[in-house]
Amino acid sequence: MANAEQVTAGDVRLMQGLAQRVTADRPDLVNSDASYGELAWNWGKGQAVDGASWRRRMWFSGEDLVAWGWAHLPHRVRRSDGSVRDVTGAYLAYQVHPGHAGLVDELIDWYDRTAADTERTVLPGAADEYALRRWAAHGYVTDPAGLGDKGTWTQLNERDLTDLQQPVLPDGFRFRTADEAGPEAAVQAHLDAWNPSTYSAVSYQGVRRTAAYRGELHILVEAPDGTMAASTIMWLDEANKSVEFEPVGTHPDYRRRGLARAMLLHGMRQARAAGAVHATVACLGAPGHPRARGLYHSVGFRELSRDVPLIKTAAAG
Repeated sequence: MANAEQVTAGDVRLMQGLAQRVTADRPDLVNSDASYGELAWNWGKGQAVDGASWRRRMWFSGEDLVAWGWAHLPHRVRRSDGSVRDVTGAYLAYQVHPGHAGLVDELIDWYDRTAADTERTVLPGAADEYALRRWAAHGYVTDPAGLGDKGTWTQLNERDLTDLQQPVLPDGFRFRTADEAGPEAAVQAHLDAWNPSTYSAVSYQGVRRTAAYRGELHILVEAPDGTMAASTIMWLDEANKSVEFEPVGTHPDYRRRGLARAMLLHGMRQARAAGAVHATVACLGAPGHPRARGLYHSVGFRELSRDVPLIKTAAAG
């Protein structure tokens, strides 16, 4: 059985359930935008502004969700610096349970119909050889820009939560939680790290409404002058005892002081205390994006999986 409409909070919870089941058996097959934490983050921060441009379809086996597609259609983006950008292409986030791999053809057909007459992109996992063959059979090819030195493909990194180093902050800095710092500080920390950004107080309200959000696992680093110099949200998947960092950012005036490194170590200790035994974090994987990858590797993360950027032009049908 399948159905299609806009994406709701209830849909996201079902999608997270599928992510948990796939993670338990084949974590390398969890697509980059289909992980437990990424789903909550993307829906929470975007549903108020971008939700009207989202379409989704879900496939069930009995009562179990076994596949879904979430199409991001062309829309206009307004950012914190006042700039406006038109997104003219379509993007698909998706997940298919490996036991129902044949559904990928139905999913591709649905995406092609839903995003007809636009350029279409998608990021299947490199380990999913069957899906890669099916995307190719439907006319999708490797995106050369996505694979370039400054390419947009991502890699997922993992580590266990044993043997954690002690976090060390510079004098005068301290760790805070979003519960302690409050919504205004949490939003400003993100805007400072990612300027220009589409993030806003409304975005954060959406993030807080997701079932997976926990304010005590939203960590910030406060500078001596009161500025929130770094921040990250940890998403705890209790079923797999795993925590995902998304996003991770540092104010440009406070970079290269070891704040993000200390924050990650502190966060992993907090996650371990909450019951996690494993952690993941994603980053851009192309050679021209070494900074985040180097940071994560410095605290013990190593590559688990990566995705493959594919594209299909409007002219290709």
